[in-house]
Amino acid sequence: MDIIYSDEFLDHKTGAFHPENSKRLTAIATALKNQTWSDRLKWYAPKTRNPQELTDEISKCHNPNYIERVKAIANNGGGMIDADTILSERSYDVAVLAVGAWLDGVDRVLENSKSVFTLSRPPGHHALRDSGMGFCIFNNAAIAAHYALDRHGVERVAILDWDVHHGNGTQEIVWDHPQIAYVSIHQAPLYPNTGWQTETGGHGNILNLPLPAGSAIAEYLPIFTERVIPFLTDFTPDLLIVSAGFDANSEDPLASMNLHPSDYGIFTELCLGLTSKILLGLEGGYDFQSLSESVVAVVEKVLGDLL
Repeated sequence: MDIIYSDEFLDHKTGAFHPENSKRLTAIATALKNQTWSDRLKWYAPKTRNPQELTDEISKCHNPNYIERVKAIANNGGGMIDADTILSERSYDVAVLAVGAWLDGVDRVLENSKSVFTLSRPPGHHALRDSGMGFCIFNNAAIAAHYALDRHGVERVAILDWDVHHGNGTQEIVWDHPQIAYVSIHQAPLYPNTGWQTETGGHGNILNLPLPAGSAIAEYLPIFTERVIPFLTDFTPDLLIVSAGFDANSEDPLASMNLHPSDYGIFTELCLGLTSKILLGLEGGYDFQSLSESVVAVVEKVLGDLL
């Protein structure tokens, strides 16, 4: 399985006590490299892209004035977009590199018809058109979906968001796009207090599935099998993008769900039953142990599918 990663993702500095910090990636990378099947992983750095090309792709989903604002804050040594979202001196460059890594993932999935994991930060699903929030700067998943439609000529892209928080930014960006479906299964009520079942998009292309605090696999699994998979099957996507957050784990400090790492392997298996063309990209997950074990469970399931 291809893993897209760069040590440069560690250069987005948020402070030692911020939950979205570089140790998240080092924990995951270490766990993957310590598996008995680690030799079946192929690690790729994001390819070098023309900076203007990346800016153009980001501009399809974000206001150019906002992009320039992020760049200016970083160039001035860093600062804050909001109370939760911190920029350091290299944060703009790293966030752009993360976008490029997700685009690389799209390329690899569609060229090889095999699933890819983009292991990057900062995350993106809370990033709105005009502002970042909730640790997110640019909306990697939405940008990747637009890129797949525009550059690869596919007809439909679906985004499945299993992060414990609703991806309000992704929903806003794809709301009126009939070729992009967005499905979110998340804890509610919880930050950012969006994602209610009545929010269905401009073309019926959005499916929100809020679950109460304390939900475990017994509550998640019927939702997946009876709502998520049928919705995605009916949409018939040419590419499935997973906003892969792992903060619904019982050990996570920022939510109150009761999933376990192996449960994410179950979700992955269900998705693989729909298509082999899956781009998984890292979103949340703030307990290093359960986070890394969850990614291992996902990758292991994909590797099993490739046998």
